[in-house]
Amino acid sequence: MNIKSLLLGSAAALAAVSGAQAADAIVAAEPEPMEYVRVCDAFGAGFFYIPGSETCLKIGGYVRFQTDFGKDKSGSSDWDSFTRAQLEVDTRSDTEFGALRGFIGLRGNADNGSGVTVQGTSIPNVSNRGVNVDQAFIELGGLKVGYFYGWWDDGLSGETDDLAGSVTAWNAIRYTYTAGAFYAGASVDELEGLGRGNGESDNDIGVSGIVGGAFGPVKVALLGGYDTDQSEGAVRLIATADIGPGTLGLAGVYASGVNPYYDSSEYAVAVEYAVKVTDKFKITPGFQYYDSLKVSNSAGFGDSNAWKAGVALDYQLAKNLSAKASVQYYDPDNASETWSGYLRLQRAF
Repeated sequence: MNIKSLLLGSAAALAAVSGAQAADAIVAAEPEPMEYVRVCDAFGAGFFYIPGSETCLKIGGYVRFQTDFGKDKSGSSDWDSFTRAQLEVDTRSDTEFGALRGFIGLRGNADNGSGVTVQGTSIPNVSNRGVNVDQAFIELGGLKVGYFYGWWDDGLSGETDDLAGSVTAWNAIRYTYTAGAFYAGASVDELEGLGRGNGESDNDIGVSGIVGGAFGPVKVALLGGYDTDQSEGAVRLIATADIGPGTLGLAGVYASGVNPYYDSSEYAVAVEYAVKVTDKFKITPGFQYYDSLKVSNSAGFGDSNAWKAGVALDYQLAKNLSAKASVQYYDPDNASETWSGYLRLQRAF
């Protein structure tokens, strides 16, 4: 017996006597399956599938810095700056009834003010920076319900026109039928709180309807709105056409009386011409004439007229970064003329 065999035998005997056992084998855990985000191109750019579902999601919005100019724009100051944050969440999916959409838009403005009180201490020159629901609605096919901007919010592309009431978003139920370039729709609008002082009750249910279409380079939309409580309404026509290096826009509006859909004057006509100077630079001069202006602090129109002229300049600094400037001149009868405008820088995403 050689010395090597003796050592091996001794080690085996010692292990048996001491009850030594081999360590348990190490088993590697199976890796968790990974689900990568998939692009959803069924509803346009920017959508992706929510992991584990067939719902498409898009997150967007913008950040805006703007300085407004005008007589006593903020107290006795002729200028006022503010910053706005807009966040939008858009979800869509296909159903047997058509595309199902859910949209949430949140907006907050940060603007210096006269002051707020925090925990009993007054802090001057700081405003309440709350976030509000800008829009929230559900769409299924041509049906749309929720809080959103109505058709009256759609004006000309510049900044001179004044073709709707001061509030253009409300809770509503509407249906839009689309057939190619033609569309027609009807809406029931909750106008609560938008009464114009004629003594009627404030249930304020409104109805509005629209017909429109595109005919080659020309687009036309005829819109009407009627406040059932105040028994007053308005009708508006907007037409645009691609002519030369720009787009010509014409509009006219009539109101039977002061109402939430339009309340600036009995009649008004507007015109603009948006000139695309380069791919990044656009100039839009505009003009509007008002016939029979609304009488201040009343529910009726008077005999005074007015006109307004201005220009808007749009420049694309970079992708998703734009600058805008607006200058407007307003000249009413029997009152002082005014200048107003703003400078804006906006980053969209």
